[in-house]
Amino acid sequence: MEKIMATVVIMPRQGQSVESCIITEWKKKVGDKINVGDVLFSYETDKSAFDEAATVEGTLLKVFAEEGDDVPCLETVCIIGAEGEDISALIPKKEEASTATEEAKEEKKEEAPAKAEAVATGTATEGGRLKISPRARNLAAKTDADVSKAVPTGPDGRIIERDIQKVLDAGLTVSTETAEKLLRGEKVVFAEPKGEEFHIPVAAPAQKTGYTDEKMSQIRKVISKSMHTSLTELAQLTLSTSFDASALVALRASLKAGGEAMGIGNITYNDMILFAVAKTLATGKYKALNANLIGGDTMRYFDGVHLGIAVDTERGLMVPTVFDAQKLTLSELAKQAKALAVDCQSGKANPDVLRGASFTISNIGPTGIESFTPVINPPQTAILGVCSLTKRIKEKDGAPVFYPCIPLSLTIDHRAVDGAPAAKFLSELVHNLENFNLLLTI
Repeated sequence: MEKIMATVVIMPRQGQSVESCIITEWKKKVGDKINVGDVLFSYETDKSAFDEAATVEGTLLKVFAEEGDDVPCLETVCIIGAEGEDISALIPKKEEASTATEEAKEEKKEEAPAKAEAVATGTATEGGRLKISPRARNLAAKTDADVSKAVPTGPDGRIIERDIQKVLDAGLTVSTETAEKLLRGEKVVFAEPKGEEFHIPVAAPAQKTGYTDEKMSQIRKVISKSMHTSLTELAQLTLSTSFDASALVALRASLKAGGEAMGIGNITYNDMILFAVAKTLATGKYKALNANLIGGDTMRYFDGVHLGIAVDTERGLMVPTVFDAQKLTLSELAKQAKALAVDCQSGKANPDVLRGASFTISNIGPTGIESFTPVINPPQTAILGVCSLTKRIKEKDGAPVFYPCIPLSLTIDHRAVDGAPAAKFLSELVHNLENFNLLLTI
């Protein structure tokens, strides 16, 4: 048997919970010379982006997925080998089946007499189904694009998203019923236009206003869907309060002055708030806040406090999880939170830490915002918003004095949590924050 020298490149599994990844960009094309370390393609999960680098030298001989395709983990994406090398033994079975089907169709087509009528036969079909990528199919279904007019440019004659977009740019649409038939690969006979009844409308003059259209990233789409679900399906109620941050300000100043030698000099107000929330929820008195509402009728109460921490990144909002936060010291919690934030901002966060939170904290204090309404991340039942540290006035010993204040906003899913226990949680959290030194002794 001839020795196979070519190497298959598979879609990596990024985390145990990830079943597939979407290819966002090909950096190389078939025929390109490949060196070790060259980035072949970029791909992303729901919340993370990655580059796949070559581990061997050679030529990119074949690719099996197009940009926008959702590829199952561990499935072959491409093959690298010597130019002209026989790679037939490495081609996935489904690709072989596809090729055989196409060849059979071509033979049958040659034998069959030509038809006079204009019929949409689905030039990109496979086993009676249209050969079209998931993103192209979704776009066509939403816009009623005439897929019979699409010229496939994807691998092995597959229609991809840009092919459908060209159809739309040309104004080629059909009825919803016809579009559905075309997407199912059914033959559709289009009536010929009759004489003067056929009219091509004059195109409107081009607009002078400049603009740029840009497709939403996969992460942005996920965020959009999650936020829409949250605001349309959850019964959200927000409670607001504030606390005297004098204890936190004093502790932070002390840590910055003498904590460097112990490695705890970089403790932030956010770290302290995370710590206080974990300890408050760990009492077990507010289990409905440290929970998920599953399917609208099942409460999942967690034994530990798994804190989701909202992190702003260039690619969008990401929420990594510190699991069992109630077991960590202030220093341990601070280190984990910062490490997760760095991973998210660099796009290298493990997808497994981007889910599983029982309660989320969103701190936009550094932006100077003094009040906002945080939106729950389903299936969680609550989220705490933290605002900017400000100066307020209160009476002390009969005289007005300034004090540092941090506003808090707690949004709850009223289906799972009543206002009274939510208010009690906020009250206890405020007490713990204003007496933070005592909290450290627990």
